Amino acid sequence: MKLLKATLVACCAVGGLAASAQADDFDYGSFPDYTLKVKLIGGTQYEKLYTRIPEWEEMTGAKVEIVSSKNHFDLDREIKQDIAAGDITWCVGSNHTSFAPQYGDLYIDLSEHIPQSELDKYVPGTLESAKVDGRLVQLPRVTDVSNLYYRKSLYADPANQQAWKEKYGTDLAPPKTYDEFRDQVIFFADPPNLYGTAFAGKDEGMSGRFMEILRANGGDMFDDEFRPTFNSPEGVAALQWFIDVYDAGAVPAGTVNYTWDDIGQAMAAGQLALDLDWPGFAAFFADPSSSKIADDLGYAVAPAGTSGHGGGWSGSHSFSVTQDCDNKDAAVSFAVFMTNDESELMEAMAGNLPTRTATYDEVIAWFNENGKENLAEMFQVWQESLADARTPPLIPEWIQVSNVLWPELQAAIVGEKTPQDALDDAAEQATMIMEDAGYY
Repeated sequence: MKLLKATLVACCAVGGLAASAQADDFDYGSFPDYTLKVKLIGGTQYEKLYTRIPEWEEMTGAKVEIVSSKNHFDLDREIKQDIAAGDITWCVGSNHTSFAPQYGDLYIDLSEHIPQSELDKYVPGTLESAKVDGRLVQLPRVTDVSNLYYRKSLYADPANQQAWKEKYGTDLAPPKTYDEFRDQVIFFADPPNLYGTAFAGKDEGMSGRFMEILRANGGDMFDDEFRPTFNSPEGVAALQWFIDVYDAGAVPAGTVNYTWDDIGQAMAAGQLALDLDWPGFAAFFADPSSSKIADDLGYAVAPAGTSGHGGGWSGSHSFSVTQDCDNKDAAVSFAVFMTNDESELMEAMAGNLPTRTATYDEVIAWFNENGKENLAEMFQVWQESLADARTPPLIPEWIQVSNVLWPELQAAIVGEKTPQDALDDAAEQATMIMEDAGYY
């Protein structure tokens, strides 16, 4: 994890130098009359890149058939069903650093199919985190690290400033700690007109957000022997954060069933004061045609916990190629095209953190030259947050552990269990998973 963090930061700082020394020499090939079957993540943050697919089709003569387009949790379930049925009839799949370790030998080692000169264009730490057991099973598409979006007008309102000062004795400003974040979420909430925030309340979204606050508090998911440690005092405090904002009515009651698109749509509709979310929503929130808060959008790094640091939940979306693909050259060509310099610039212009070093400086210059100084400011905030970037445990059992954790978190949030009981029950189930997997 430390290597990933250090390399990410170093590469962002030197942006462009490595890539500028490389020639754009990748051969995308020719595949006339071939149909490439792909399974892609769908949703607001991801669809724009797919408008480049006709360019690849025209260049190679192949056609792309999108056989599945779903949110990543549903896509993950579908891929596991394919594996169980031994029915892998598709070639390229959307993947993620959190999900990749659980797929066994489903995907090829891309380092055996892509010249090193092309791989050198990717951020080294990001590329390293895309490996499983030393095999490069993914080409990273965007790097995620969570940060805060907020409504600037709420902070500029003199009545809010005075009320906050009288209650808390400090000046009203975007939160720097999770305690401030909780207090402001409750302070701004005026349901049903305005909620303080919303959070992903199920699947890995719930587990990941809990993990992020847990780590910010100085705890972690496992010890060095992969024994669960999340039922620690730091874990109880992290879970209590969600309970506090839920009990206060500062989040929509339905947030326990929300996923990312639900939260993004609510923020864009002006229903939330703050949103701890992913870079990919930046352009959506900043676009007046899709967002009511386009002219009211502020950016801040994610809050720190009681350890004094942020949790830095991070990882990369990616593309992988199946072992059973009937035309691996075409599939690799597609994966490289969808993550090449032009694709990365398109993703970065939407606010995503790119996976190629050249793009960092290039997109900031583009924002400033095209009257999007606000997004240039946002991008620099996003880069700052990489100092705390840290992936979930890169082990095959992570999603399995997450799947026993989030229902317990949810049970505590809605008042069915105490935080300690919920975390103890989840830790007991996670221990069984790790024992069955042979960790101890």
